Amino acid sequence: MKPREVAGLLFLSALWGGSFLFMRIAAPKLGPVLLIELRVLIAGLALLAYGVLSRRLPGVRGLWREYLVVGAVNSALPFLLISAASLALPASLTATLNATTPLFGAVVAAVWMGESLTLRKVLGLLVGFAGVVALLGIGPVSPSWETFLAAGASLLAAACYGAAAVYTKVKVKGAQPQALATYSQLFAALLILPAVPFAWPSAFPSGLVIGSVLALALLCTALAYLIYFYLILNAGPTKAVMVTYLAPAFGMLWGGLFLQEQIGVGGVVGLCSILASVALVGGAGASGKRKPPITDDGGPVRG
Repeated sequence: MKPREVAGLLFLSALWGGSFLFMRIAAPKLGPVLLIELRVLIAGLALLAYGVLSRRLPGVRGLWREYLVVGAVNSALPFLLISAASLALPASLTATLNATTPLFGAVVAAVWMGESLTLRKVLGLLVGFAGVVALLGIGPVSPSWETFLAAGASLLAAACYGAAAVYTKVKVKGAQPQALATYSQLFAALLILPAVPFAWPSAFPSGLVIGSVLALALLCTALAYLIYFYLILNAGPTKAVMVTYLAPAFGMLWGGLFLQEQIGVGGVVGLCSILASVALVGGAGASGKRKPPITDDGGPVRG
């Protein structure tokens, strides 16, 4: 990779890792529903404005149903789940649990597309499961029903991402990545909107919360998508998906630096186990050639 592409990959990883930090700050004050509505609406409008100004955004006609499904399964539902989990879990833990996305993608691809679950992939899934157990058993939080439910929400969000990736690969062929990102965010905002009047906060948010919302929408969503498109076009999808390995580490770093979250042995063991499992599941096949990972052109890890 060229130095500019390496810098883009690191910056993208830092942005997506930072999304868990901003949700941890804003979710307790705004609630998951309003926070995610603002995130997807602001990001969608920013991407739409960029597409109009650059004259690179195609029309929505012909694929609007597919964009709606991707918006629901790849943005609205998982964003809400992670935001809800952020009420009980530290940013470092939600970031690490989100790294299981490729594992769920492999399972969905095996069921839906008939891709074989090789011994290597099965071993990777088992190692990933062990990493999740380590996180919940000896990780940075004390085990409780609340933390187990929050962790379950994070894992369900990762499963949504995996399912959305396979759906996009099968059903949304030929869609331009920028159009997919833009319209999926706008449809996600449309889907969440009816619940907003019932989830209004009791107090006006502070400047820190407002800043976190803007950073989450404009930096961790809109700008992050544009950087990811650049990496796909210039470095290729196989190298761009390396963000899967780097974003959780940044999530743990930001949580420790800005929220004084304790990582501990369990967090490190869990992160290393999950990343090792991702490497096993997405590694080389029998031919020795590494297959490009399934992505939805919107990013393999989206916090």
